[in-house]
Amino acid sequence: MTEQGTHDGKIVLITGAGAGIGRELALAYGRDGALSLIADRNEAGLEETAALLEREELDSASFVVDISKPEEVSRLFADIEVMFGRLDIVINNAGFGIWKSPYDLEIEEWDHVVHTNLRGTFLCSREGAKLMRKDGIGGSIVNISSTRAHMSEPYSEAYAASKGGILSLTHALAASLGPDGITVNAICPGWIETGDYGALRTDDHAQHPAGRVGKPQDIAKACLYLTDPQNDFVTGTHITVDGGMTRKMIYAE
Repeated sequence: MTEQGTHDGKIVLITGAGAGIGRELALAYGRDGALSLIADRNEAGLEETAALLEREELDSASFVVDISKPEEVSRLFADIEVMFGRLDIVINNAGFGIWKSPYDLEIEEWDHVVHTNLRGTFLCSREGAKLMRKDGIGGSIVNISSTRAHMSEPYSEAYAASKGGILSLTHALAASLGPDGITVNAICPGWIETGDYGALRTDDHAQHPAGRVGKPQDIAKACLYLTDPQNDFVTGTHITVDGGMTRKMIYAE
């Protein structure tokens, strides 16, 4: 007999599932008994994620969508309603950054980052919440922010602003959607290596109080906690998953 997962039978939408953290989230929820609805604008990456899910005989459905475009978001959720009739969880993971001096950053570049990361998160949260409240069952939303919401490196203005906005959006939505039984939380990842983990240097790991660089599985574990139906008292907050880096005092030697 297969052990029942805490998300058994749940339907979860994961944006940005074509690679990295989103791909690991799809696998983690599938292994925990959920139906993973994977969405990404990168069709090739999405197909790779779907193949991995199929290899493990995990239930999934794929949707090619650019969440920076409101009409595509509307179509995505209309399709989900027709195909499945409900939605239990939304993980707003899709996002990207443009690292460029603020003197040179074009307004179109700013808009593209903010419209994808922040506006896209709002649109998916709103449309997902409509399905969650439909039958009075409620659900969970998790927004992937960043430690860049709290601290910055040069040339990250658009990315930092969008990720900071996600934290404010998170607690505002938690207050608005709470009466419908919907929890809304955020995760702030630090350095999560999505490439060749074995190629990292000893110094890369050693600079973290936890003694290592993060992995996508670390974010998946936090997501599974926040969307566990038994954790419905946790809402409007964020969890920083960064190996302790944002709590480390750093001085030049």
